[in-house]
Amino acid sequence: MKSCFGFFVVVLLAACVPGKNGNDALSSATAAAPDAREILARCMPAAMADGLVKVAVIRNQAVTDHSRQFLAGCVSEGRSMGFTVDTFITGGDNDRCRRLLVAAAEADYDGLILSYGDADFTWEALGPAVERGLKIVTFDALPYRDGKILRGVTSTAQDDEKLARISLEAILARIPRRPLKVIRVWAGPGIPSLDRRQLVYDKFVREGIIEEAALVGPRDFAYSRSGVRDAFVALSGTPRAGAADAIWAPNDEFAKGCVDALGDSGAGIKMVSVDISNDDIALMLEHSDMWLGTAAVDPALAGLVNMRILAAKFAGEETPETYSFDVHFIETAVLDKRTNMANIALRMEGWGKERGIFDGYPWMAELKTAAKIRGSR
Repeated sequence: MKSCFGFFVVVLLAACVPGKNGNDALSSATAAAPDAREILARCMPAAMADGLVKVAVIRNQAVTDHSRQFLAGCVSEGRSMGFTVDTFITGGDNDRCRRLLVAAAEADYDGLILSYGDADFTWEALGPAVERGLKIVTFDALPYRDGKILRGVTSTAQDDEKLARISLEAILARIPRRPLKVIRVWAGPGIPSLDRRQLVYDKFVREGIIEEAALVGPRDFAYSRSGVRDAFVALSGTPRAGAADAIWAPNDEFAKGCVDALGDSGAGIKMVSVDISNDDIALMLEHSDMWLGTAAVDPALAGLVNMRILAAKFAGEETPETYSFDVHFIETAVLDKRTNMANIALRMEGWGKERGIFDGYPWMAELKTAAKIRGSR
């Protein structure tokens, strides 16, 4: 068996930053119980050749609540099937991410989930893992070149066009002025998800529906919240009512920076955003006069589905080249202090409907049952 890189500590995702020893691992799920091993060996013989199904999950973004929930979805779902899952977070550092991907390809991992990366970076960085036969799923990363996807890889994504469109339509529906004067909060180019959302915004501008009142953004995407806050503070005074009608924050960390800078003193300017987390919900309620709502996909659900698609690859099932998550607009007005990411489906019809993917497959039921039996002992 090839040596596994790093020293992995079995912890829960409460550990949210790399340890002082320089290890990038955030968590490691425990290995399968003996009864589950037999099922794993029968259903996933290639992955179980060394006695464990091992998965590396690499999140090429900063440590945020959104990132934690994505990783938690991956870990909890992997554990529920008896997999060992190691998670890593790179702070958006492509060089660090590349090193981790190379190390994962050279270690004894059977599968890999990569979250975030542009087309050129993702294609090159995942190449060694593909050549070594790892099963791979990506989330909001682009494993493409010349219109072709890396062999055997499934690319999952939020529907960025819809995220942008429904967030902008929400603010347009609430403010009748045309063109709507919008402060755009942005970083890039070169961040695939934001670049795709920007295309929709640009279309609204070309059509005369929106007029850009100001452009604000962080200098470093890894420090989006503080960077946006500082950028707003650097503006010559608080935006005045009439000078701008609305703020469009196509990333939840951007939105947090806006409320940090403006609070409820934004002269009546309203804001819509993209993405959601427990932190976001608390701030949306605190600043409900300003933060009207957000377009989002459940990050924990995205992690769960990515792990299930990877499991299907281990089991020899046919898997799609692409998978797109459904998008919802969540109005702040429908939330209350009891709302969190675990129960938000009670407020949003259709939220989390992808949760049952592959439920009808016998191997999935067997693995889940074995894990439940083990957990009840």
